[in-house]
Amino acid sequence: MPGHHADTIDGLPALVVTVSDSTAAGTREDRSGPVVAERLADLGFKVQRQVVADEPVELAGMVAAAADAGTRLVVTTGGTGLGPRDHTPEGVSTVVDYIVPGFGEAMRAEGRKHTPLASISRSFAAVRGRTLVLCVPGSPRGALESLDAVDMILAHTLETLAGRTPQPPTGDGPGDR
Repeated sequence: MPGHHADTIDGLPALVVTVSDSTAAGTREDRSGPVVAERLADLGFKVQRQVVADEPVELAGMVAAAADAGTRLVVTTGGTGLGPRDHTPEGVSTVVDYIVPGFGEAMRAEGRKHTPLASISRSFAAVRGRTLVLCVPGSPRGALESLDAVDMILAHTLETLAGRTPQPPTGDGPGDR
């Protein structure tokens, strides 16, 4: 896998949260959560999954609890569009310390290679303590494209958040893109 740094990611706890009213109600199959979880497992994370309705307060509580319990990466899938119930950015923003703009920029740039609609995505990344929170689109394809855009910097980001300052990936070596 591009960007896979087994020595820094293997076994780190990650949580995938599917944000969807219909999935939470049991009326729609969760298609994005499983593919995101599989991709993170391929990168070496120990992954758990949860589903929550498009309720910003519930989502915020779930993200905060996971981060405070030591989960190193939280990936939400869904709720980043412009629909009337798409409130993932607002919910997550209430419990994070700061936003990391470059992740959202990279995710939208990768998405635009496949569809101009990626420009209206409100995908982003933020930090709570030592936890990275990624908010990606709810479509399986959009979610995976977003992860593809940032997978090579995940290990470095998590190492930095843990207080270590590893050498950044250069793009020149066998483990770099």
